[in-house]
Amino acid sequence: MAISIKFLGGTRTVTGSSHLVRTDKSEVLIDGGLFQGRREQFYAINTTFSFNPHKVNAMVLSHAHIDHCGNIPSLIKKGLRCKIYSTLATKDIAKLMLEDSGKIQEEDIRYVNKINRRMSLPLRQPLYTQKEATKAARIFRPLAYRQRFCVAKDIFVTLLDAGHILGSSIIVLEIKEGERKIMLGYAVDLGRKNLPFLNDPEIPKGLDYLIIESTYGARLHAPIEEAKIKLQDVVSRTVARKGKIIIPAFTLERTQEVIYFLNELIRQRQIPAVPIYVDSPLATDISDLFQQHLEFFNNETRQAIASGNNPFALLNLKFIRQQKDSKALNTDKRPMIILAGSGMCESGRVLHHLKNNIEEKRNTVLVVGYMAQDTLGRRIVEKVPSVRIFGIEYELNAEVAVINAFSGHADRNGLIEFISGCLPLKRIFLVHGDMEQSQALQQTLIQGNLNAYLPDKDEEVILS
Repeated sequence: MAISIKFLGGTRTVTGSSHLVRTDKSEVLIDGGLFQGRREQFYAINTTFSFNPHKVNAMVLSHAHIDHCGNIPSLIKKGLRCKIYSTLATKDIAKLMLEDSGKIQEEDIRYVNKINRRMSLPLRQPLYTQKEATKAARIFRPLAYRQRFCVAKDIFVTLLDAGHILGSSIIVLEIKEGERKIMLGYAVDLGRKNLPFLNDPEIPKGLDYLIIESTYGARLHAPIEEAKIKLQDVVSRTVARKGKIIIPAFTLERTQEVIYFLNELIRQRQIPAVPIYVDSPLATDISDLFQQHLEFFNNETRQAIASGNNPFALLNLKFIRQQKDSKALNTDKRPMIILAGSGMCESGRVLHHLKNNIEEKRNTVLVVGYMAQDTLGRRIVEKVPSVRIFGIEYELNAEVAVINAFSGHADRNGLIEFISGCLPLKRIFLVHGDMEQSQALQQTLIQGNLNAYLPDKDEEVILS
């Protein structure tokens, strides 16, 4: 009997996570993430599969970030018909994320095609629509943490708390081979300790193999408390020069964390009480879902809510749903804070705010999350002289500030500590990281006499 893992995506890069576990009897897909990058790559990679989705017996979803769940509608269009297993919070959030992704793609294609018509270029189609995303959400089946469940003839799954975002999971697959079994762990993405709202990651025991992220395989995070101090500094100096702060933020978790700290800073009178706009209908819906899934919060947050001290209480905040209200912010010259998706600046309303504000020196683009290679967000972080938005070049004159302390990913020490808690392991597969980060973590692990391996995209590895 051959048991293998095929690394479909999210290898030697941080987007498009997807991996296929195969036995003689079953195929189980772990994650179905959207590859995020330049438009041509985006369509080519997200519509091409090196396996047959129709043959998959079950899919297990680690969490609801788009780079892990965002290509599920495309998989269904290509024949995926199995159940998708996740936590209840992931199920509910993924529905919102997928529908929003479909809507954003439709909106972006309309805008791009408007330019293409003007330039006599071929018209494009969205990867999938909002309607197709809604259809995808119907095949989810929720599991509780630590519930052992048979998802295929010879494969059981158990979900553990990953501490990364609300409802995120470390996936443990128990693969049967006669009297023998192989235990495979999947910690992609892995959270860090002491994050607001969330529990610390659980550590699985008895694993034979581990697939783990390496996003920050060579870096250390500053304490999360430093994020609040740096946020205060950025807001204060930008408001002093009467500028706007544009924050490209993942609508799930990162937006809520930033709002939490902004609320504290205003309440403590450490920053001016300027208007705060969350330009995302999705962020409103996710905030509502957060309060419907209190069982996924840590004890401190649950106790605060129970005592009436709701950490989601927001000051000077307005949620923007309508496009006309979003556009009105461009003509509003007051100092303000605008949080808008997407987090890597590859789609969504943040693109319109960037093109309208990025050339003004008084403004600030505040980066609070990871920016993958070949994304607009990464080019902004690198402070290139000009950036292309909707096919047009804009000078990058605004201040660019980066706060890495907000990261929801484990850093190098967190990854090593987690791996150490899982030992002994036959082999460790490093995925979800830019090459320099993955290679640095690999070398650290090899120096510790551990068998660490960097798979290539579409490489299939036999598990002995």
